[in-house]
Amino acid sequence: MKILLLQGGAKKNGNTAKVLEWVKEELIRLGHDVEPVYLHSKNLKGCMGCAKCKQTMDAPGCIQTDDMTEIMEKMIKSQAVVFSSPLYFWGVNAQLKSVIDRTYSLYTTAPEHLSLVEGQRQGLLMTGAGPFDNNAAEAFTAFSRMQKYHKSVNAAELFVGGCSTPDQMDDSVKNQACEFARKLTE
Repeated sequence: MKILLLQGGAKKNGNTAKVLEWVKEELIRLGHDVEPVYLHSKNLKGCMGCAKCKQTMDAPGCIQTDDMTEIMEKMIKSQAVVFSSPLYFWGVNAQLKSVIDRTYSLYTTAPEHLSLVEGQRQGLLMTGAGPFDNNAAEAFTAFSRMQKYHKSVNAAELFVGGCSTPDQMDDSVKNQACEFARKLTE
């Protein structure tokens, strides 16, 4: 399986990066072709809401020129995509939010609902200092709603709460990361 890992965390060695690295290692161990993309180093513009993308049915029709064009091409070629981010104010961070918003150009609803990522397995991995309830839950709800429009499968979700520094994560977190990787590819 070709799997794209979208690393939304700004810190290359932060909490999100560490958990995502464990996911990557497990996916490779399972024999998958894994490609990580560090979003913080990319030129990503926000969606303009112009709907020009809806004029193209067989490719992302976004009129903006930035690194999102390459990321969308990688998404379309992948059987699974992991969206990862630290929790920022009850949601994903700006880099990942830009990517999510721009996936609007991956589907059309008129004259019929078509998606360039139909059937794709998608997963959300988030880290945060606080608990899941009344904190991260809303981000996961929003993510699960995205699959309806993508016509994709919400294959795996993982929130690692109580994070302060990566060195404080133990084998239980690594085990959760490995389980997330297995669920993503089931």
